[in-house]
Amino acid sequence: MMKRREFITLLGGAAIAWPLAARAQQAGKVWRVGLLSGASRSDVSSLYAAFVQGMRQLGYFEGKDFVIEWRSVEGRYERIPEIAAELVRLKVDVIVTGFSAALPTLKRVITTIPVVMAYSTDPVGTGLVASLVRPGGNLTGLTGSSDDTSPKQLELLATVVPNVSRIGLLGNPNSNTYSPVLKSAQDAAQKAGLSLVPMEARSPQEIENAFAAFVKQRVPAVMMAGDAIFFGQRQRIAELALASHLPTMFSQREYAVAGGLMSYGENLADFFRRAASYVDKIFKGARPGDLPIEQPTRFNLVINRRTADALGVTIPPQLYIFADEVID
Repeated sequence: MMKRREFITLLGGAAIAWPLAARAQQAGKVWRVGLLSGASRSDVSSLYAAFVQGMRQLGYFEGKDFVIEWRSVEGRYERIPEIAAELVRLKVDVIVTGFSAALPTLKRVITTIPVVMAYSTDPVGTGLVASLVRPGGNLTGLTGSSDDTSPKQLELLATVVPNVSRIGLLGNPNSNTYSPVLKSAQDAAQKAGLSLVPMEARSPQEIENAFAAFVKQRVPAVMMAGDAIFFGQRQRIAELALASHLPTMFSQREYAVAGGLMSYGENLADFFRRAASYVDKIFKGARPGDLPIEQPTRFNLVINRRTADALGVTIPPQLYIFADEVID
């Protein structure tokens, strides 16, 4: 790690200084952490509990060493600038978020507060950071690989649906996760000789409409690009899929726990737990732009056997053998 030094960077037309005194660990200081979510607090409570657990493991206790300012746009993405401005007014010491759709706005409007990405998708390709090794600016944290895992998700879904030729993809175009996942899934589908049927949804009503469209177009199975609105609606999505008799594939286990057929990807709770280590380093004086962005090293296959039975889907025995978790 480079030695601490005061530096000045020009971002958004304003010269911003990072004083050493503001970055150095202060004895007895109660840090203020802004936690920004796209879904309601109840919908993401397990993720933020994992963050608090990670802080505790590093010696920080909520209410004693730090306080959390919880803020959510409640699925209304147009409120992102408003909530970002509120966090600035609250003078939080760091912002932690796994809300990918908020990251472009945070990068644009917040230049003096470190932002820890508890989850992001292709932050280099989407222009959020300069590189994974040296992100620069005030964003750092972790990046997922939902775009890289989508070919495997498509393969697994095709494995359990006999004679499949078309697979649906549900995504939110307002999320910067959707575009890289769509491209990756389209490339994988073409190589596998499958047709991808994309549907877009920005709200609970549009999710309902998308499933009705999948049924109308006789799409036999659906995979999904992760999104905060979808995460908050995961129970309803599982109900719609079951009622439509559609096998589903997701990137996070929470969807499978809610009743989706399968998930393949990273453990979101682990990401939030690991985000605490970035907050710790920033509290101790590290510049976010100097902290390399972590990539996942483990992917989990989760199968909901109850849903498989309800759909009449036969899961090959070898998938059960290799699954990290089977929900009965």
